[in-house]
Amino acid sequence: MPTAFITGTAGFIGFHLARRLLAEGWTVAGYDGITPYYDVTLKHARHAALLQSPGFTATEAMLEDDAALSGAIAAAAPDVIVHLAAQAGVRYSLENPRAYVDANLTGTFNLLEAARAARVRHCLIASTSSVYGANTAMPFRETDHADLPMTLYAATKRGTEHMAHAQAHLWGLPVTALRFFTVYGPWGRPDMALFKFVSAALKGEAIDVYNHGDMRRDFTHVDDLTRAIRLLIDAAPPPPGDSRPAPVAGDSLSPVAPFRVVNIGNSAPVQLTDFITAIEDALGTPIRRTLLPMQPGDVPATWADCGLLERLTGYRPATDIRDGVAGFVAWYRAHYRI
Repeated sequence: MPTAFITGTAGFIGFHLARRLLAEGWTVAGYDGITPYYDVTLKHARHAALLQSPGFTATEAMLEDDAALSGAIAAAAPDVIVHLAAQAGVRYSLENPRAYVDANLTGTFNLLEAARAARVRHCLIASTSSVYGANTAMPFRETDHADLPMTLYAATKRGTEHMAHAQAHLWGLPVTALRFFTVYGPWGRPDMALFKFVSAALKGEAIDVYNHGDMRRDFTHVDDLTRAIRLLIDAAPPPPGDSRPAPVAGDSLSPVAPFRVVNIGNSAPVQLTDFITAIEDALGTPIRRTLLPMQPGDVPATWADCGLLERLTGYRPATDIRDGVAGFVAWYRAHYRI
């Protein structure tokens, strides 16, 4: 079976992707800095679960440590690299912007250089729906302009896409940039809305609801997301030239590089108030709400056009928000013994 090198395996999405590939018989080499952006106990628990599989190994080091990263990739000799590690979070980028430059730009540059040296058959890198920034025409399509970022987080992720395209063009490295839309599910990040809302509700505390609840998000269940990534691993962008197959409809395939961008979302934006109602139903209790204005850097809505994903893989995420939220609540109660 092939080997995958995954950055961010102690993180939410990286953990789930590693678990999926291990279940298929892959060898997975993980890499994570275990930064204290949120509770490291949860990160260590994820790695501990993965280490139960003999096919998993882990390196704990930062993306900015070029020697450690390139050495780990060279030692793993992977067939595929999936780069999920990053400094995440829209709001935290207002407090600590340098962390985003260091991890997302310098770290991704190091990753791309190591991927080039390793001659992997496909490198997939995580981006975000935040790159669509001030765009108002929805649903967002991969071929839309994404040149008006609203936060430094979005700007650094757009920068990773540009760096990846340049490396793909210069060195023939096949790269797919994955634009994620509001991922949620078991083992999720404590800084994200679902985790925060459930935690507060179970303590009897009020939740902060921005823009007075007038927001919509294209919530994507992590199982749907990782299934899409797994399918896209086998859909490496072809190099330019006379032998390149004709692009599929709406393809973001670069005319000068083996590079494309793919949205991964649920294609069904949910009103924030309906999201909160789903949490109340799953918990069996009402949630007190503190209504607040929009936060700097936030956007009122996200909505993915996932037609390209479906045309490339035959798959379209479709988990109903009520089912997904109920599954998270069940995990949260079990994990924290509530």
